[in-house]
Amino acid sequence: MNMLTLSLAYLRQRALTSLLNLLLLALGVATISFLLMLDRRIEDRLARDVAGFDMVVGAKGSPLQLVMSALLHIDTPTGNVPLSALDTLRANRLVREVVPVALGDNYQGYRIVGTEPAYINHYGGKLAQGQLFAQPMEAVLGATAAATAGLKIGDSFAGSHGLTAGGEAHSFAPYKVVGILASTGSVLDRLVLTPVASVWAVHEHHHHHHDGDDHDEDADGDHDHDHDHAMAGADHDRDTKEEAGHEPHREVTALLVRYATPLAAARLPREINTGTDMQAASPATEMLRLRSLLGIGVDTMKLFGGVLVLAAALGTFIALANSLQERRYDLAIMRTLGATRSRILGQILTEALLVGGAGALLGFGLAHLGMVLMGRFSAQARDLGLAVPSMGLVDLWPLALALGTALLAALLPAIRAYRGDVARMLAQR
Repeated sequence: MNMLTLSLAYLRQRALTSLLNLLLLALGVATISFLLMLDRRIEDRLARDVAGFDMVVGAKGSPLQLVMSALLHIDTPTGNVPLSALDTLRANRLVREVVPVALGDNYQGYRIVGTEPAYINHYGGKLAQGQLFAQPMEAVLGATAAATAGLKIGDSFAGSHGLTAGGEAHSFAPYKVVGILASTGSVLDRLVLTPVASVWAVHEHHHHHHDGDDHDEDADGDHDHDHDHAMAGADHDRDTKEEAGHEPHREVTALLVRYATPLAAARLPREINTGTDMQAASPATEMLRLRSLLGIGVDTMKLFGGVLVLAAALGTFIALANSLQERRYDLAIMRTLGATRSRILGQILTEALLVGGAGALLGFGLAHLGMVLMGRFSAQARDLGLAVPSMGLVDLWPLALALGTALLAALLPAIRAYRGDVARMLAQR
C-alpha cells in the first residue's frame, strides 16, 4: 500500500473531523481569494476611469464627491459652475485640454452626460455602429447601456429627471440614437453621451413647461427648483435675462482638465480654490483617499479569512495529534516491517497536504463561484465590470497559505512520530 492510499484511508477513518477542517480551510481561502479578486478589479477600474485627467473643477463641496460624480459617475454632483470657466481655463497656458461634463438626467438608470467627442476619445471609445453626435438631442450610447436598454440606431428615447431611475420622464424632448460604442471596459460603457447643448435644451424646456403648468405654485413660492445638478441654469436671474432678450446664463457640472506642464499642478488648484467660487480636486489624490476608505473594510474581511485559516490549522493539528496517539501501535508495526523514519514523517505530512490542498482548491473554486454569482444577481457589479473572475499571481498566495498552514500544523505530530521509539510503542500496546 503506497503512502497516498494509506493517507486517504486514515482520513476516511476520521471523516467528520477531516471534513470540518477542510471546510474551515476552504472558507478562509475563499474569503481571502474573493476579496483579492474584487479588490484588484476595483483598483483596475478606478485607475482606468480616472486616468489621464489631472484635475476636476466643480462647485464647492467634497472633492471626493466631485471626482466620483464627474469621473466615476457613482455619486451626486456638488453643484454647477459657469460655462465662462471653460473658456477661462482653455485660455490658460498651463492647460492642455478641458472637457466639460453636464449631468442631470438618466435613462433606465444610465446617466445622460452632456459633453464633447474629446470625452469619448479620452477613453479610447470606438464606434461599433453609427456615428458620433453632431447636433443637440443626438445620443451615443455605451455598450452596456445600449445592450441593457435594448436601443438601436435610429431609436428615440426620453430621459428621466435625476441621476437614478424612476424620475419624471422628459417626454417633450426625446433623444435620437445616432451611435453605439464598442465595449471599452471603462465608465464609458454605462453612459449615454450627448452634446452639452442637449442637456441645456431639455432643462430649459422643462423649466418653462413647469412655469406654464404651475404658475399659481410659483406665485406662492412653492415651485420645485431642486434641479441643482441639471445643466439648465434654471434660476430666476437666467429667466430674467432670457425675457430681456439676452443670452441665458449657461452652466456645466464639472470641467475635466489635463495639464500642459507639471507646474500647473502646483499653481492651478491653489488659484482656483482660493480665488474663485469653484473648487479644484486631484483625481489621483481623491482615489488614494477612496482606496484607504475601502481598504479598511477589505482588510477587516481579509483578517476574518485569516482567522478561519488559523482555526482550520488548529483543528488539523489537534486531529493529527489525537490520531497519532491512537496510531502509535500501527506506526510501530510499520517500522518493524521496514518503514523508515522518513516514510513515517512523510505519511503524516501527506495527510496534512491532502486536507490543505483540497481545502485550498475548494476555497479557490468558491471564490470564483462567488464572483460569477455576484455578476448574475448584482446588476451594479455587472455594469461596473467588477464581477469578472480573474487569475493572477497574487491569487496564488492564499493557496500557498493554506498548504503552508496545513504543513505547519502537521509538523509537530510528524516530528513526534519520526522520533518515536518502536520498542516503547509496542510495549505500550
